[in-house]
Amino acid sequence: MSELNVVSISKAQLPADPFVARHLIDGGWRQSADGATFERVSPSHGTVVTRAAKGGIRDVDAAVAAARQAFDKGRWSRTSGKDRATLLLKIADLIDRERERIAFLETLESGKPIAQAKAEIEGAADIWRFAASLARTMHGESHNSLGPDMLGLVLKEPVGVVSIITPWNFPFLIVSQKLPFALAAGCTAVIKPSEMTPATTVILGELCLEAGIPAGVVNIVLGYGDPVGTAMTTDKRVDMVTFTGSTGVGKAIVKAASGTLKKVSLELGGKNPQVIFPDADKASAVDAVVFGVYFNAGECCNSGSRIIVHEDIAEEFLKRTVELSRKVPFGDPLDPSTKVGAIITPEHQGKIEKYVRDAENAGATVRLGGGALEVPGLSGQFYQPTVVADVRSDMPIAREEVFGPVLSVLTFRTLEEAIDLVNDADYGLSAGVWSENVHTCMEFARRARAGTVWTNTWMDGFAELPFGGVEESGQGRELGKYGLEEFLEAKTVTMRIGRTRTPWVDPQVA
Repeated sequence: MSELNVVSISKAQLPADPFVARHLIDGGWRQSADGATFERVSPSHGTVVTRAAKGGIRDVDAAVAAARQAFDKGRWSRTSGKDRATLLLKIADLIDRERERIAFLETLESGKPIAQAKAEIEGAADIWRFAASLARTMHGESHNSLGPDMLGLVLKEPVGVVSIITPWNFPFLIVSQKLPFALAAGCTAVIKPSEMTPATTVILGELCLEAGIPAGVVNIVLGYGDPVGTAMTTDKRVDMVTFTGSTGVGKAIVKAASGTLKKVSLELGGKNPQVIFPDADKASAVDAVVFGVYFNAGECCNSGSRIIVHEDIAEEFLKRTVELSRKVPFGDPLDPSTKVGAIITPEHQGKIEKYVRDAENAGATVRLGGGALEVPGLSGQFYQPTVVADVRSDMPIAREEVFGPVLSVLTFRTLEEAIDLVNDADYGLSAGVWSENVHTCMEFARRARAGTVWTNTWMDGFAELPFGGVEESGQGRELGKYGLEEFLEAKTVTMRIGRTRTPWVDPQVA
């Protein structure tokens, strides 16, 4: 453990009192109908960060009713694209103003590094600005080639009331990949953040009100999946559910929503491979592999948690990966130099440990780490950077989401074998390829079953480009123009010009 780069406790000031989080319903802040609350303890510092209202059925009912009325009365859905864009831009500016506060609370609740949190909040503001541009440029279609007396129109209309359910690993960034697009389309929303990271979504609600969002357009209900998430999924007044989280919960949402046949958009898990060919820029590839697996402590749907390395360079590449892994600063999330912080809960840390031990018992070799990490001065849960070699494709550690700082290493001999290994998974979120040969990269990109393919890079993202997966990684897309389309319905309007319709029944018949 002494060989690792461990960042001890910093001198950052912890808050004297917990952040108080309440529901946002119909433009006002409310306690739960039954007065219930819950607390979130920092996974890194062991202190109470947030004291939140614990929602129930009555709170969801009130929030959905507010969203339904706001939509049906046209408080937002009938406003112009210009007016929507103006408000979204105001929110983006307010996010920039509050970046330090948002990042600080997100770091304490989630355990992610403060420098990373600040960058994510900056990125979130950029997404709001991009969504604002879509609000002004959204349009339908016209068809004037149907005949001299016919005109066809395709209108794009907001889907209606949207339930937005977000995870704990990127709470502010992911709500910003959904809400501004829903608002740009003219929808109203009810949001449930994870019970482990409620604070920053509540701050976003504050900023929406400050910007002037009409009452009932944005509502927030805090609490647990049961009953809050379940009620938001099954309520017949809700027209759409958009969810980011585990594949298991995503399947449950699809089943629950089927009772009302509402639209469902899902961004779920991934077991994302990077394939490294012998002609790759190895220094850059090693750095990308280390970044891909340890970023956000591996608690990331896009985590590059398995690499598939050509046999000719596998041992050399593995040694360089282990060497660089030792240099990554793990430790106190409040220290600006930290790149990997705490694990979200003790239970999740136990799950990570079990994957590593099971792989070891099945014949894999732990080349680095493989256990809890002690950080001097902190009582929270941390896990060592871990590299597991001699992994077979049938092992759970090679097929399932570990969701921790654990890298699985497999090898290949031919392009065909590499693609078979990439596609031999239930997931299809992201994949990467490292080669100086453009033909190799292009063939890989076309044949890999994944929603995103990176070539000679990893996890670069832009508001303009869509994000989402195939197979058990989800359905639908976020970001880009496709992120707006998710919240729109197409309506056909067929118009006859003049009295040219031929009667179906001959009026001359007696």
